[in-house]
Amino acid sequence: MPEGLLRVGLTGGIATGKSYVTQRLQAAGLPTIDADRLAREAVAPGSEGLRAVVNRFGRDMLTDAGALDRPRLAAVIFRDASARADLEALIHPEVRRRIADWQTQLARHGYRGPVIADIPLLFETGRTGDFDALVVVACEPATQRARLMARDGLTAEEADQRMAAQWPITHKLRGADFVVRTDGTFAETDAQVDALVVQLWAQAASHAST
Repeated sequence: MPEGLLRVGLTGGIATGKSYVTQRLQAAGLPTIDADRLAREAVAPGSEGLRAVVNRFGRDMLTDAGALDRPRLAAVIFRDASARADLEALIHPEVRRRIADWQTQLARHGYRGPVIADIPLLFETGRTGDFDALVVVACEPATQRARLMARDGLTAEEADQRMAAQWPITHKLRGADFVVRTDGTFAETDAQVDALVVQLWAQAASHAST
């Protein structure tokens, strides 16, 4: 475990506002990393990860330019839990390694304090033990569903498939150390994030003294 860091795992449900909260934490000066971005990098054109995905799912999963056809792959994995598990087994170990390396480098360069890893499937992949504190970003399921449909242009059935692929938000809330609700206005969310920053620095100080 990197010395001096408070490793914070931030999660929630799809379209609950995790990215917005992560951006606010970054703006407050906390180092952040995005597991979704790392997962995209792990299957970039020419990568070992992309070759592994093609070996498992076939060359139909590539665009004409040789990149991963994400909509086509999504259509497969959100219909088939075993296919989704296979994809996660190909990508998640590399994402986990990169997050650990990032934390180690921050510590080596003298950073002391909270560090935020935005990981959508934190609970689902059994990774809660990798972190000292867990933040869950939550909203009502109806709000989540409406946001997802509007954001990604999904049908109600497609939105429900994606939500069903994750733990219900009520289950995640039971494991949270901190909760940010995004049902209200941006100003209300911002106020919660400001309070969270204070709490995380206090926990980091306590963590460092033990």
